[in-house]
Amino acid sequence: MIQSMTGFGKHIIQLPSKKITVELKSLNSKSLDLNARMPSAYREKELEIRKTIASALSRGKIDFSLYVEFTGKETTAEVNESAIKEYMGQLRSIADGDDLRLLEMALRMPDALKTEREDIEADEYDTITLAVKEALREIMTFRSEEGLVLEKDFLLRIQNLQILLGKVEQMDPDRQSEVRSRLEKAISDLKADVDENRFEQELVYYLEKYDITEEKVRLDNHLNYFATTLSSKDSNGKKLGFIAQEIGREINTIGSKANYAPMQQLVVQMKDELEKIKEQMLNVL
Repeated sequence: MIQSMTGFGKHIIQLPSKKITVELKSLNSKSLDLNARMPSAYREKELEIRKTIASALSRGKIDFSLYVEFTGKETTAEVNESAIKEYMGQLRSIADGDDLRLLEMALRMPDALKTEREDIEADEYDTITLAVKEALREIMTFRSEEGLVLEKDFLLRIQNLQILLGKVEQMDPDRQSEVRSRLEKAISDLKADVDENRFEQELVYYLEKYDITEEKVRLDNHLNYFATTLSSKDSNGKKLGFIAQEIGREINTIGSKANYAPMQQLVVQMKDELEKIKEQMLNVL
């Protein structure tokens, strides 16, 4: 079963003095591109969290966010008095202003507040790890549900291509007769005597040149292979992409050999269906 690379997962932890929110967002990408945002106090655990995410999500542009909201009365932030006084002195030497205005400006400067770094307790980190795993379960469920929608659309497009291929096969005898008639008429318009045997040989040559039997067989095989791959156990967007390229190659060859307007119109419809498959293929894991 295929999976989409688009997904979202979120889990919230409520601790005695803080609320921690874990979010995972995923978009399509050729490889795994993981971006992590978290408070500096939790950075020492970033590598372990990255490994956990990478082992579960093999591809996609992943945004991981860890938000911490303190809900208790205690706070680890304090006013950095010495830094603020230094800022106020420098500002006063540059421009006149009352102390209140200078204080407002100094508070916006870097390091105006100092934060005491707290080590993460083992229990808290274990809880965060569980939250990450819960968010991963949510995003994987999201990916699977999106994959079902994509699979349904792919099967519809493949069915449409098979119907169009059937019309091409039904039309092929008329196309060959039309090509033969045009060649015979071209010779007749020349009003020239031609060797019948040589003419027949040349006619067979051109009809073989425009023959699309192999392309029809290969295209039918590729369509069936695409549908079979869709129902396989693992999601393999790259493999489906390769099959789609082969489908496009056969459609293009049929179009170039058709030399028959009604069949070329069918080829245009086939290309349109395939283009819709390729657009959605970018989201397949």
